[in-house]
Amino acid sequence: MRIASWNVNSAKARQDHILNYLSAGSCDVLLIQETKTQDVNFPVEAYQQLGWHVAFHGQKSYNGVAIAARMPLEDVTSGLPGDDEDEQARYMEATVGGVRVATIYLPNGNPAPGPKFDYKLSWMKRLRARAGEMLASEMPVVLGGDFNVIPQDIDCYDPPGWEGDALTRPESRAAFYSLCHDGFTDALRACHPAEVLYSYWDYQAGAWQKDNGVRIDHLLLSPEAANRITGAGVDKGPRGEEKPSDHTPVWVELADPA
Repeated sequence: MRIASWNVNSAKARQDHILNYLSAGSCDVLLIQETKTQDVNFPVEAYQQLGWHVAFHGQKSYNGVAIAARMPLEDVTSGLPGDDEDEQARYMEATVGGVRVATIYLPNGNPAPGPKFDYKLSWMKRLRARAGEMLASEMPVVLGGDFNVIPQDIDCYDPPGWEGDALTRPESRAAFYSLCHDGFTDALRACHPAEVLYSYWDYQAGAWQKDNGVRIDHLLLSPEAANRITGAGVDKGPRGEEKPSDHTPVWVELADPA
């Protein structure tokens, strides 16, 4: 099973890119972020025409997440537990082929310090709590999405230039690594320990052409899923297309269970 994650920066604007990616057999499950559309406007029929199952959790103009899969989606839940007043559409879970997957669009947090950064850290604390519950289930779990965290300096083309940003602040990095310390494996780093890998390039200043990128899209795997990793990587192709998202898919391949 190949599971990919992609911040598409508008499901409507990138609909053809997404459908082409699925049609090309690039993955079996796609975790989608930043759909920027209300549920009533999500193009569900386009996915169904390809024979794919899809679930979505959106809001008008901002945020929004979805899960698309070749196989049926079971036990779909929307929203990150822990704050009944949080109405931002940033989290969704489902079980696909015996694997529990979550699509995550973590808050950016800038400017930091400030209320938006406080919200980011609070959100990450809630994520850790939910992730702990998922670990306890002993199911294979994949947490995938745009985490808006640059874990290490190797994951950034210009570490001094990003110093103090919410994506690199020690609090953000510590919250990310708390998930790893709890038992989750960073799939890309497990397969490429020292390789420079980016998943996001800004639209401005020729960042894509200069390869001025950062790695903020991640796939974190529970031990039961990590034991089945056969490969992981970044698919840079979609970022080079006309009118692309500023993110590109990251993926992990899991062997069939023994």
